[in-house]
Amino acid sequence: MTPTDFVQHPYLDTDGDKLREECGVFGVIGARDAAAVTALGLHALQHRGQEAAGITSFDGTEFYSRRGTGHVAENFSTGEALAQLPGEMAAGHVRYSTTGGAGLRNVQPLYADLASGGFAIAHNGNISNAMHLRAELVRKGAIFQSTSDTEVIIHLVATSRYPTMLDRFVDALRLVEGAYSLVVMTNKGMVACRDPLGIRPLVMGRVGDAVVFASETVALDIIGAEFEREIEPGELVEVDFDGTIRSTRPFGRPSARPCIFEHVYFSRPDSISDGRSVYSVRKAIGEQLAIESPADADIVIPVPDSGVPAAIGYAQQSGVPFELGIIRSHYVGRTFIQPSDGQRNSSVARKHNANRALVAGKRIILIDDSIVRGTTSLKIVQMMRDAGAREVHMRIASPPTMHSCFYGVDTPERSKLLAARMDVQAMQEFIQADSLAFVSIDGLYRAVGIEQRKATCPQYCDACFTGEYPTTLTDVSERVNPQLSFADNTLNGSEKTTRGKSVGEKAA
Repeated sequence: MTPTDFVQHPYLDTDGDKLREECGVFGVIGARDAAAVTALGLHALQHRGQEAAGITSFDGTEFYSRRGTGHVAENFSTGEALAQLPGEMAAGHVRYSTTGGAGLRNVQPLYADLASGGFAIAHNGNISNAMHLRAELVRKGAIFQSTSDTEVIIHLVATSRYPTMLDRFVDALRLVEGAYSLVVMTNKGMVACRDPLGIRPLVMGRVGDAVVFASETVALDIIGAEFEREIEPGELVEVDFDGTIRSTRPFGRPSARPCIFEHVYFSRPDSISDGRSVYSVRKAIGEQLAIESPADADIVIPVPDSGVPAAIGYAQQSGVPFELGIIRSHYVGRTFIQPSDGQRNSSVARKHNANRALVAGKRIILIDDSIVRGTTSLKIVQMMRDAGAREVHMRIASPPTMHSCFYGVDTPERSKLLAARMDVQAMQEFIQADSLAFVSIDGLYRAVGIEQRKATCPQYCDACFTGEYPTTLTDVSERVNPQLSFADNTLNGSEKTTRGKSVGEKAA
């Protein structure tokens, strides 16, 4: 058998064993054919959500929207589709539903005709008190058209009594908690902002005279835009049709807590996040893994594609050769991000192949980015053994995922997270590996350029690993037991939360 002979393993299935990504947002103002630019930018963000895509444009007089389920190319690849979206300002969104569920009515950008004019909003993140606010708004007579948490922001803007649109928008944001990066369009221009802790990413760039906002720098690259800077945590950036840019910070300057999992998995490796190359950080995580958890083995094999950079770093640090022992078919999409188990199960059997000629008789180190439920790791280990591996050592490029995320990442409830139910030894036995190790939390921080995690004020949001949530979680606490105070409530029946500090004073 030659190295080009592969063994297809019929049982490999992601089976929900990944943290499903949030969403991606994109906006441009001052560009000819803004909708076409937005569609191209959304292509670069497709990895952040494959369930649905939408674009809203403004031609100076009217707003136009086109939304659909499926990929960007399925909805915006033709001149006819883009011709329905005229204007020099447009915003777009790719979606995996985290709050509100699937369905066309939840596809963004969401649009509403307010008293002051049109208002379109694209949102990446999750409002953790959306159910609480929604109940209050409904009691006051609000009528919701979707089940998305994003629509809560529209109603809060509509009911605010402040005189200007920007003041009403800020007033609305003061009432919400959680994580958000927003791109908003009005008849006055575009507004982009991040939550006060900067949990979700947002960057700004320029292409010609146009100003561009995107979830990741890779979206700027694909349209030929020059990266200018990240939108700062808690910052609102206004751009009018004359190209004038104004920046305000209505929430003060709290300590930032960006999501550290952007470095581990969510962002594309060719993006820059928090001023660092995502690819370089992932290699550095692999190096930390090799230092902390060496293994006596013949080859290092990544679980494609997310494990590749960390595996390269592990191999370079350890001196164990890097090899492609699992081949991924790129004609099968990222099946874990599809909305139904049936869709995942129909295509995962075609997604990965074991390179038997390379693996047979070898002691191998498998590198993956995370373990969520554990089912995929079990199947990958078994696939390697079926291909003839003598030993299988699993190394994970993140700490154990022990807690659910409530900031726009669709994770299973805590009782279904393997690390919440088992220690590392038990997890090793569950996936049937010869050894199992995770990078330490401090090793992860060192990989992003920080010598040690600050216990009193962590530099990142790492709640999925530590359970230390940086904001209040009103909906979770009220759902568990509405009779208890927030501090007394538990998450998923077992994990405590603490009340977060105010991030800004209420407007006068």
